[in-house]
Amino acid sequence: MTTVLENIARQVIARTSFSAIAIERAEDAIVDTIGCMIAGMNDAAPRSVAAAFRDEINEMGASLVFTGGRASRSIAALINGTAAHCLDFDDNFHPARAHASAVLVPALLSVATSSDEFSGHMMVRAYLAGLEAQASIGFGVIPSHYNRGWHGTSTIGCVGAAAGVAVLLGLAEAKIANAMSLATSMASGPKGQFGTGAKPFHAGIAARNAIEAALLARSGLGGRLDILERSQGFLDLFGGNEATGWADLTWNEEHIIETRGLVTKLHPCCASTHRAIDAALDLQKKYGFSLDDIERIDTKVGRSAFDNLPYDDPTDEMQARFSMHYCLAVALSGGGLSLRDFTPQAATRQSFRAHMAKISITSYSAEEERGVERLPHQVHISLMDGRRFSTERLHANGSIVAPLNGGQKLAKLEDCLRLAGHSRALITHSELKAICSEKSVRTVCDDTLQQFFCLSRI
Repeated sequence: MTTVLENIARQVIARTSFSAIAIERAEDAIVDTIGCMIAGMNDAAPRSVAAAFRDEINEMGASLVFTGGRASRSIAALINGTAAHCLDFDDNFHPARAHASAVLVPALLSVATSSDEFSGHMMVRAYLAGLEAQASIGFGVIPSHYNRGWHGTSTIGCVGAAAGVAVLLGLAEAKIANAMSLATSMASGPKGQFGTGAKPFHAGIAARNAIEAALLARSGLGGRLDILERSQGFLDLFGGNEATGWADLTWNEEHIIETRGLVTKLHPCCASTHRAIDAALDLQKKYGFSLDDIERIDTKVGRSAFDNLPYDDPTDEMQARFSMHYCLAVALSGGGLSLRDFTPQAATRQSFRAHMAKISITSYSAEEERGVERLPHQVHISLMDGRRFSTERLHANGSIVAPLNGGQKLAKLEDCLRLAGHSRALITHSELKAICSEKSVRTVCDDTLQQFFCLSRI
């Protein structure tokens, strides 16, 4: 009987052509993630990882490192994955409950910049393969796996990205399956680390492990191909009490990036805050009140979102990203959020503390969520003058239901460049997109990205 991993490997290697919309969304995701990596390259988390491996970073290494220099594919992916995720500005992928691109792009880019043999087109195809693999693995365990406390970015993300790297390396079906099998033995990461530097490190670990699993499979190492579904396998150990398994797993003619898509973040903070932020800003735009006019804000979110947001009085920028109280108060103060709202100085501003105390957060019950994939996040705002407003959001801005427009994408890239200390004119969205062309990824990256790294050395 064919195993789940064999079926997934067969699917990702058989899909060799993609629609224009699938390619465009994949290219946008790659560019968006590179922007996040540029913004994150001076953050404490990737700098600490780079410092730990200082002796392995130099100008002669194989792959680009976003904190400066070059290193082996594994070390580059470890640092770059941490940089991609450290500001929580990278995209979300609901079928895997993962930051899919923060694992896939650093892993694929680290391989692709190690040699002239990899074109941007090859990287885009591998990205779409890895994304489909993540969705397929997530099918059997989401949302139970995530609700149980596993960080899908570092578990499902690792296994799915291993398939993407294996496709980029040109591996055959059997070795793609073995790469994913080996990656299940590397997959880990508890959500209890949210609000610390370990959380973005999860993405780095997953990117590194995806590369190493694919390289090990290429060299002949293998694991059990039924490791997802067998006793003491992934489902058994990681699935959670309500995981359904893969008996009903099928694939559409359309790619998952077309049917479900990614959520490109408009706000640089935990996605669990986004629907409430967007709903509150909708109300503010409609009724014209200010933060000072508000007497109370009550929010209701999903159980996993509630668990992701434990900081009602954050003490640093990492905790602030996981605080509904901080994110909502700041968003309503300025009409939105930017990366400058999540610096150490900004996160401890006393001017917002009184407003944060007005905000409450509750969650749906297990019974309310049972059998429902997704419930809207609700916002109820009471003003000092007695007026009451309520609304809800099922999807955040940046989803395929409410995609970012060209201006928003450009503003996000400029925000990323600004945080990294660069002029907004230093590089354009179209220049970054050239990484996805038919040319060598290594050559294009050396031409377009090297200017950032020469300014950023450990």
